Amino acid sequence: MSTVEKFLPTKKYNTIAYVLMAVGLVATIALYISTHGATGSEEEVHRSHARFWASLLQNSVYFLLVVNAAMFFMCATTLAWGGWQIGFSRVTEAVSSAVPVIGVIAGIILLSIVFGDNHTIYHWTDTEHVKHDKILNFKKGFLNKGFYVTVTVLTIVFWSFLGWKMRQRSRSLDTNPPATVESKKKFIWDNTVMAALYLVVFALTIMSSLPWLWLMSIDAHWFSTMYSWYTFASTFVAGIALIALYVVFLKNNGLLPAVNQEHLHDLGKFMFAFSIFWTYLWFSQFMLIWYSNQPEETIYFVNRIGNSARQSPYSGIFWFMLIINFVAPILIFMSRDSKRNYTIVTFVAIIIIFGHWLDFYQMVFPAVSPDKVPSIIFDMGIAMFFVGLIMLLVARTLSKYPLTVKNHPFAKESVIHHT
Repeated sequence: MSTVEKFLPTKKYNTIAYVLMAVGLVATIALYISTHGATGSEEEVHRSHARFWASLLQNSVYFLLVVNAAMFFMCATTLAWGGWQIGFSRVTEAVSSAVPVIGVIAGIILLSIVFGDNHTIYHWTDTEHVKHDKILNFKKGFLNKGFYVTVTVLTIVFWSFLGWKMRQRSRSLDTNPPATVESKKKFIWDNTVMAALYLVVFALTIMSSLPWLWLMSIDAHWFSTMYSWYTFASTFVAGIALIALYVVFLKNNGLLPAVNQEHLHDLGKFMFAFSIFWTYLWFSQFMLIWYSNQPEETIYFVNRIGNSARQSPYSGIFWFMLIINFVAPILIFMSRDSKRNYTIVTFVAIIIIFGHWLDFYQMVFPAVSPDKVPSIIFDMGIAMFFVGLIMLLVARTLSKYPLTVKNHPFAKESVIHHT
């Protein structure tokens, strides 16, 4: 089988993608109509309007971080001089190619919320309220529109540009393979430097400031030093699951000849390990806050699981999310054979992507709609738009370039890889 095959999306594939996007657009319009036609007190109207923007925020940020996790995986393995992933690196590149498009969509949504006149999602955008709020006034050096906009725009630009540079370097091997040992060493070194630069940006954004601004500031009085790592773990394992889905899909279509069960096994181990890592962070954050029992910290979990004085409507989602993000992967992926089975890997990957979508749901909505759980059907419908969009963007990239990088200095390591 040729190693320069390209993926040509079928009519059925494109139809499914367009249908999902259409469903998402219909859900968005329906949600806008239902929320902007609300009547009642001023607070009720504001919360109703915010419910629409919260859904857009949750979905756009979640799927942006998921596709961006693919480039983190690519750069982390590059920095480690890994070779096993080269066989499916074009899949990783294709998933990461969705970052600029989804980044622009997410950026528009986030900036629309920040500069809108509804302060239900981000209380700190209300300057008059901040003046009379001791905690928010103390945080205004960080929580302000100027800093938020600067970090958001720069982040999306840097992610898009550095990701594009990494993909361009990989594609250059197709037409300009390194011919000598020295040129191979130079390619590996330059690639390592570029990957390291990306990881520095990633560390300064996802692993520190960005989740604080985009998500944690929705509950502006609350804070957690583990929040950024928690967010990273949630989206990274979902990103690996998305890569695994495309590897299985392409293998089922007779493509990716250099990829076998050994590679799938390692992807399964990543999903297994980072599901446990996510749970470790979840437990650590929860346990420390529960143990200290300080009202300014426990309020976050009271809104999500309730306590003896107050029942939370989100408690069912909170515990269900924990079950499918931890219990399901660890039980199903416990054995070696399960991580090599296409059907099981596909099933667990879908569970993980949906489970961490629910995780983001419970991050956002308890602060926006604390008294009742909004109809999640609308939010799942909007998620379908991003799923369809990712399908189109990934397919477009896969169809442009050979699926196997045959001239990479570490290509042989991927071919002979075994676990």
